[in-house]
Amino acid sequence: MSLHGCITALATPFLPTGELDLDAWRRLLKQQLDGGVQGVVVAGSTGEAAALTDDEYETLIRIAAEVIGGPVSKRIIPVLAGTGMMNTAKTIAATRRAAAAGAEYALVVTPPYVRPTQAGLLAHYRAVAEQGGLPVVLYNVPGRTGTDLLPETVAELAPHPNIVGIKEARADAERMAALLPLKSKDFAVLSGDDPSAARSMLDGADGLISVGSNALPASFRRLCDLARGGDRAAAEAWDAQLADFHAFHGVEPNPIPVKALLQRLGFGSGLRLPLLPLSAAHHATADRLAVLAKALEEQAGAAALAA
Repeated sequence: MSLHGCITALATPFLPTGELDLDAWRRLLKQQLDGGVQGVVVAGSTGEAAALTDDEYETLIRIAAEVIGGPVSKRIIPVLAGTGMMNTAKTIAATRRAAAAGAEYALVVTPPYVRPTQAGLLAHYRAVAEQGGLPVVLYNVPGRTGTDLLPETVAELAPHPNIVGIKEARADAERMAALLPLKSKDFAVLSGDDPSAARSMLDGADGLISVGSNALPASFRRLCDLARGGDRAAAEAWDAQLADFHAFHGVEPNPIPVKALLQRLGFGSGLRLPLLPLSAAHHATADRLAVLAKALEEQAGAAALAA
């Protein structure tokens, strides 16, 4: 099952009491399928993985696998699980748990805080790929982790038979240009930055692992289709309609803004400490964008039916 197009980094809905909202989780997964997304990430950083117990983590993956189609052979889109930890042995253990729960790929962020060398990253990813039991998608987000997985290191990892792609969250065009020559049928290059994703896909990236598609699955699917299809004018025009969402998702640390939108759309309530709900100063913007999201989803859905 190939990695391409619009892949949603799912937020994890909670009840007002703080427990998992599994009804909202099932509805969010169905909304993603109805919106046409081409993959989902469960329990990544947007999913507040660090705040989940092992049982909660496995429950979310199991339900995602069930809703999306049960056994791997029957699924219409892939399920990725965030498994990256600060330590290699713990990352391998998390990857094995994800595999047992039904994930098809491991999205493995560079180990946060510990700041390994490039040689350390090579050894880390090779160990996870060889011992974790799942194909590995590299994930580089230096603004979060303090470590930058350099293109020359990615070039050494890409030929590994169990390393199948990278989510690159750096927004600069130069970084994407350095990674695109590594793209092949066995190695996907995916944007991890919503605001620059249209440009990246127009330049040749395989797709986007998106935060914004939580609330706007059909809209981000349309963006990916236009950009991957090479329709620059239409892709840029549609991206301009999403610009307010790109900006909003950066007003406070992810996933605070997107969870505020999801709550207004009926999916879950709140976050787990140390994250707090969206500040009052941004509530009016969230209210406005929740209304706009519904309108854009209708427009994107109509365009998909007409295509």
